[in-house]
Amino acid sequence: MDLGSDTNPAELPEGWEQAGMIRIAFPSFNDGRGFTLASGLRAKGYKGRLRAAGHVIADQYAMARRSGFDEVEISPELAERQPEAQWLARADWQAHNYQARLRGRRPAA
Repeated sequence: MDLGSDTNPAELPEGWEQAGMIRIAFPSFNDGRGFTLASGLRAKGYKGRLRAAGHVIADQYAMARRSGFDEVEISPELAERQPEAQWLARADWQAHNYQARLRGRRPAA
């Protein structure tokens, strides 16, 4: 199931709870509504795969994971500018949780 980042969480399409995967579109890297939508879906109990698709950059990977995304889908052009090493450097997304560090807590292992 594909959802736009502007999807109202109160007006989700019928059958979203049973969808095996929901792909949320990111029309630009500075549009964070998809993170909010993913977090809302997880809060409503969605257990399937969540995929962030479109203009997501490596620096946003930790935020995507904390928001509930399982994976990211980007274009070949973006992948050329954001090599795998940049994504792998952010793969330990819990270690990059600056809010927990500010509160003096270490993320759960």
